[in-house]
Amino acid sequence: MDLRAELAPPMVEPSRLAEVAAGIERIGELIRGGGGSGAVEAALADFRAATGHDYPIGAFVEYHGSRTLAEFALEAARPAWPRVADITRAELVEIVRRILAGDAEPDWYLLVLTVNVRHPAVSDLIFGRSAEADGPLSAGDDLLGVAEAIVDEASAHRPIVL
Repeated sequence: MDLRAELAPPMVEPSRLAEVAAGIERIGELIRGGGGSGAVEAALADFRAATGHDYPIGAFVEYHGSRTLAEFALEAARPAWPRVADITRAELVEIVRRILAGDAEPDWYLLVLTVNVRHPAVSDLIFGRSAEADGPLSAGDDLLGVAEAIVDEASAHRPIVL
């Protein structure tokens, strides 16, 4: 199934990626170099205004433990909250199927899913599968059926009203 443009990973111009990467490095250098809390806070405020993302300070000095600068910059250059008001069940199923299948851009699809369903731990429904209880996924599995079950469970979630 093809996804409409609002759900697909947006392309980011190389110049924008370079600009965001430079901002990440600058903030990291300010933090590591003791640039003063005022300089760090000003750089963070500028970065937040330019990207819409509200990363904690630690993200700028610890990102290299789990991703590259290019991956961090790509995430930061894309929308922080890709909410699609009229997303359909079929689109959600396709997004989950792509995540399960290991298609390109799983981080983007997981963000879109997380933003567009109410379940507070939808990623646990995907990645918290128990190999003993659910069985491991393999190439022959019906990924569509598994994706449908995950979307149904995520969609059935209702927050507790206090």
